[in-house]
Amino acid sequence: MEIENRTEVVYKSNRKVNKEKFIRIGFLLLPIITFIVSITIGRYSITIQELITLVFSKLKGIDSNLPSNIETIFFNVRLPRIISAMLIGGALSASGASYQGVFRNPMVSPDILGASAGAGFGAGLGILLSFNVVGIQITSFIFGLGAVTLAYLISSIIERKSNTILTLILSGMVISTLFQSLLSLIKYVADPTSKLPAITFWLMGSLSSINMSDLILLIIPIILGLLPLILLRWKLNVLSFGEDEAKSMGVDTIKIRFIVIFASTIMTSAVVSISGMIGWIGLVIPHLSRLIAGPDYKKLIPVSISIGSSFLLIVDNISRSLFSMELPIGILTSMIGAPFFIYLLFNGRKGWL
Repeated sequence: MEIENRTEVVYKSNRKVNKEKFIRIGFLLLPIITFIVSITIGRYSITIQELITLVFSKLKGIDSNLPSNIETIFFNVRLPRIISAMLIGGALSASGASYQGVFRNPMVSPDILGASAGAGFGAGLGILLSFNVVGIQITSFIFGLGAVTLAYLISSIIERKSNTILTLILSGMVISTLFQSLLSLIKYVADPTSKLPAITFWLMGSLSSINMSDLILLIIPIILGLLPLILLRWKLNVLSFGEDEAKSMGVDTIKIRFIVIFASTIMTSAVVSISGMIGWIGLVIPHLSRLIAGPDYKKLIPVSISIGSSFLLIVDNISRSLFSMELPIGILTSMIGAPFFIYLLFNGRKGWL
């Protein structure tokens, strides 16, 4: 009887290990499969055979004998857009998951401290002042960082030891409201025939104008932001237990919270400065990832990156392929994200601790 029980325990343990390996492989392949499929679809389709021929010919430095427009579409239009969508989706998802752990609140998203509102104001100001594209992106990025810095400084001045997180959230809400009001003021004084439509369209979020130079500007801050979150993800497990418990286990909560907020703000500001406002990903995807991977941040962060990058890429495929006129991706993420989030709330979620 004892031997049978041990055999059953070993069998269940091996089965659990095999299941985890299967899930790990699945989430590793998900972005790769989505990437390949996304390359092939669009208003001008590219077959798998043409894709393989094009890639190998470039690697070998020989002529692919394919029409020149295929190479132009692949390298100048579709490839930077697809990579950008994956980077943006992964960055927003990782930021949302990290924020929810730091603030111990499932309703927190990457824009809770005003990063999106500040970046939106910066972009609107850049458009109003007739800056070029790079100038608008830089202004948006700077104001995104500035908004969160201002919220953090305010909370540091007025914080109390018993409600540090609450003070930070309230400061972020105030700063976010302030910059949203300033953005409304810019829209009010903007030229309704040229500047106002440009500001409105930019705020809807879109990947249609992303090129290789935008991708280079995007990839640097996202890598700088993702690395700390990945390296410190095990400390988020400790931090999610609470301030006092984390300190008793030797974790410098102030330092870890600052690093997570700074890393997430860099990524969120960079995303908004390049693509405009793309909502709901940082809120919905961490919930979905938690249902699959559980509350362990060592698994949750990578799974959030995988699902987030694939999700935004799929939504972008719908945006550029399903309709005769391309829809702003921010509209689609809201239309899909809000009902899906309600579905997740009705079906429950796994524990936070």
